[in-house]
Amino acid sequence: MHALYGRLDGSPLTRRYIEVDGRRVHVIEGGVGPPVVVLHGTGGPALFYRPLLERLTGVRVFAPDRPGQGLSDPGALPRRRFREAAVAWVAGLLDTLELHAPTLVGHSMGGLWSTWFALANPERVSRLVLLAGAPALPGEVAPLPYRVMGTPGLGRLVQRMAPPTAASTVRFATMVGEGATIGDHPDLIELLVATGRDPVAATTDRNEVRAVLAPHVLLVPSAFRRTFRVTEDELRVLKPPTLMIWGDREPLGSVDVARALADLVPDGRLEVYPAGHAPWLGNGERLAMLVSAFATEGSTTPAAPPDREP
Repeated sequence: MHALYGRLDGSPLTRRYIEVDGRRVHVIEGGVGPPVVVLHGTGGPALFYRPLLERLTGVRVFAPDRPGQGLSDPGALPRRRFREAAVAWVAGLLDTLELHAPTLVGHSMGGLWSTWFALANPERVSRLVLLAGAPALPGEVAPLPYRVMGTPGLGRLVQRMAPPTAASTVRFATMVGEGATIGDHPDLIELLVATGRDPVAATTDRNEVRAVLAPHVLLVPSAFRRTFRVTEDELRVLKPPTLMIWGDREPLGSVDVARALADLVPDGRLEVYPAGHAPWLGNGERLAMLVSAFATEGSTTPAAPPDREP
């Protein structure tokens, strides 16, 4: 896994370790401008977002590996208090990075963490971007691969009996609407295979999917645990201006579902792209321009990069 991160050599991005709640967190960063924090989803660490991160302009981007993913230490994320633990971890991350109110960009599970945090700490989020569907939002369903992973016993058996390969990774990408784009990124396929074969990351993935899905989700795709769902009433009071980026092949919900979600948010905006669950794979340049413009809207004082060695 460490060798794969060496591919950032020569990139405008750098990387370092910080400490959050006594555990090491690996962070990719770069650029100059208002701060943007990108929280990755399940199954792919921060490096999976390189096609987007390298194209962002006019911002200072921070992309941490969430606990137990990439090069970050495992974290204490108890299943019964998963939402509270996720919010506390994001708060600790922002404290360590000395960021008061960045733009939060969250993909999939990272989008759920970002939404939970914005609801709990609206004063600490200037803007919110959901980079594809985030699980447990109103009207959404869980794609079959995640339902299998979240089924007690079955998810661990599948991970043990069928460790990921390049071919199975492409099949998975096809199931979430990215079969036509993942092949253009062989380095990211290699990264996803390595992530899936990492026992710590695999356990983390399985545990966090099980945390938000009900035990009978294999038969009921919309069965997210009630305590972790984001409700319509919560979206109606979501304070930060919110940009929802949605693929027309998004497996968590149709474009109609996305429109309904955006309509609930007081300052919500929806942009639809020809994509599945990872829209930056086929629309990297366009998404980077959109996110950069949204994050810098109304900003007058760029933030300088920290004065230290990478």
